[in-house]
Amino acid sequence: MGLTVDPFALLAGALAGGGLFLLVLSLYGLRPRPPQPKRHLVRMLTTRGAVAAVSASLVLLITRWPVAAVGTVLLVFAWRGLSGGAAEERAAMRRLEGLAAWTESLRDTIAGAAGLEQAIPSSIRAAAPTLRPHLRAMIDRLHTRMALPEALAIFADELDDPSADLVVAALMLNSKLRGPGLRDVLGALAVSAREELDMRRRVEAERRATRRSVQIVVITALGFAALLVLFNGDYVEEYDDPLGQAVLVVVAALFGAGFAWMRRLAGFDKPTRLLTGRGGDG
Repeated sequence: MGLTVDPFALLAGALAGGGLFLLVLSLYGLRPRPPQPKRHLVRMLTTRGAVAAVSASLVLLITRWPVAAVGTVLLVFAWRGLSGGAAEERAAMRRLEGLAAWTESLRDTIAGAAGLEQAIPSSIRAAAPTLRPHLRAMIDRLHTRMALPEALAIFADELDDPSADLVVAALMLNSKLRGPGLRDVLGALAVSAREELDMRRRVEAERRATRRSVQIVVITALGFAALLVLFNGDYVEEYDDPLGQAVLVVVAALFGAGFAWMRRLAGFDKPTRLLTGRGGDG
């Protein structure tokens, strides 16, 4: 009796072995290790690749559907995207909180009869970690005899935040006109930034519930499909032939479009900036 080899089993075994290799590689790395910024990216991609390979091999072994295996790989890589920009929104709120604190510090420093050129370097000591590298870069530009308005414009481009544009615009106008009232303007902008931060926190709490609903819908749909495959194979046996796989591509595309639409509903839309592209001028 001849020995028959199932190609799907071979492919699933190869994917599982490759996934386990990538998982071990992501955990222990290679020697010599890459630099720190690249190591984090390589580890993240390698870990996702390992999870995707193992998951796809299991799906292929159970269902024998190549389309389902490919969809599993795409789902693993896109899963973090279902959060709808939550990390970006939290980073923007931390940046806004640091901007409000820095504006208050700058206001108090100017109140001590210090000029703007002296107040900005002094404010770096009380600046939040999210702003400190950009402030240090701006101070270095000022030390190289760059004009203050130009350095402020580059600073605004680096922050890339609409609320920061308001503060920088006020500083740019004062650096050119040298008029009074900068302290009051900075105080009002700090209050406005605090109010915007409170509003963003309330909106983020509501969007968090929407993101959770998106993930629940995705998990429920995938769980129902998995139950059909495992316990009611006769119902889904039409997908075993090439025509069924083609239909499954259409079904998977519709599901993907629905998930993308739900992610858009839960996404974070960044407001339009007031200052755009001024850092490269002049």
